[in-house]
Amino acid sequence: MELSAAHIGFMLATVALVLGGGIYAARSVKSAEGYSLGGRAAGAPMVAGTIAGTVIGGSATVGTAQMAFSVGLSAWWFTLGSGIAFIVMGLFYAKRLRASGLTTIPELLVENYGAKAGVVTSVVASMGIFCSAVSTTLPGVGILSAVLGISPYAAAGVLLALVVLYVFFGGMKSAGVGGILKMAVLWVSLAAAGIVACGALPSGADFSAVFPGGGWLSLFGNGVGNGLAHLASMLVGILCTQTYVQAIFSASNPRTAALGAFLAALIVIPVGLPCVAVGLYMRAFEPDVSPLLVLPIYLAEHLPPWLGGVALGGVMLSIVGSLGGLALGVGTMIAKDILARAFFVEDEGKKLLLLRVVVLVVVVCACATAIANMGMQVLILTYLSMALRGGGIFLPLTLAVFRPKCVAPRWALLSMVVSTAVAVLFSTVLTPPVNPLFIGLAVSAVLLAPGLIASRKVE
Repeated sequence: MELSAAHIGFMLATVALVLGGGIYAARSVKSAEGYSLGGRAAGAPMVAGTIAGTVIGGSATVGTAQMAFSVGLSAWWFTLGSGIAFIVMGLFYAKRLRASGLTTIPELLVENYGAKAGVVTSVVASMGIFCSAVSTTLPGVGILSAVLGISPYAAAGVLLALVVLYVFFGGMKSAGVGGILKMAVLWVSLAAAGIVACGALPSGADFSAVFPGGGWLSLFGNGVGNGLAHLASMLVGILCTQTYVQAIFSASNPRTAALGAFLAALIVIPVGLPCVAVGLYMRAFEPDVSPLLVLPIYLAEHLPPWLGGVALGGVMLSIVGSLGGLALGVGTMIAKDILARAFFVEDEGKKLLLLRVVVLVVVVCACATAIANMGMQVLILTYLSMALRGGGIFLPLTLAVFRPKCVAPRWALLSMVVSTAVAVLFSTVLTPPVNPLFIGLAVSAVLLAPGLIASRKVE
């Protein structure tokens, strides 16, 4: 893939504009709470910008086009499922979460199930989010390596520098402002790319000849079970992800939190469609291309240089913003719920430094892991991460939100540990006919039931 000077110029200008906005917003961050929650003063657009800017990353753009190249429209489940999850969050969870006045998911579970539940939640949720960070880093390293003609190690270094500029200094404020700007760029550029790709696709009998076997234009073309499993993974995983809940906590009030979730859904759902169109186009006309580079190659070679450059900049920002947002979520949990407590860090300046250092370490580890697993399918890793973080946490979290302290703590803790272990076992070692997420949720429900019964007897 060769880029002209116009491509590179517009790509760099787009990246600089968005990163500049985030750095400008970082000027007011002086405390750990300001870094992690933006002072709890975010309006609906900032909440939505943080959420959409994180979820629309390499998986939603490059990963969707990559999967559409292989299976068609069913690749849309990532952004469609994300949008549905945010609607559910806005309808049922957002107001209650914001009204709690907390900062992290582990804090909520500590209030309901004790200190040990907080540690388990921090570790399990961080592992799941880290998988998402790696799945976002994979296309970032691959694209930068191809575009700049550098090694994966050098590409990882460039990506690390961009993430540092995006979120290291300003935290939630940078993520919110950068997310709004990034989504504006992506919406316009990807919509144009999708329209061009759709217009060039064959129709009727010609389409059937190019895409034999049917199912290419069906949401369930990859199987009804797979489609529903992907939806469930997104729904459960997103509701248990610290970064998105952290954006809800940053809202100025409960009503704003709900509105931000709804607005994020409206932004996120359509983004996958132009990526699907590009994947189908490349399958039809360039079937020998590397699946991971389907989207960037299309943007570079099939659009006017200025538009292709802007779109490539938007894709790079989607990866940078998503990785930064996920690292912020992991960093907040590890720094606040584990390290600050373990080392008795009370000073605000030291808390802020600790947060920034942990965020940086998370990004470095994600880049190193991605380099070691460059051949992995991006969306498969993302769905796996959603299942892992949701299998053990979703039901205890939901009970804590809607029926506080209704489960005996020892049963909640046992449920989180065992169901997570089962989900990991069936995701990595065994290959059951049922999605590991459903197995984890079933085990969690079985172990929570005695706790519910014991709690009622005490009452």
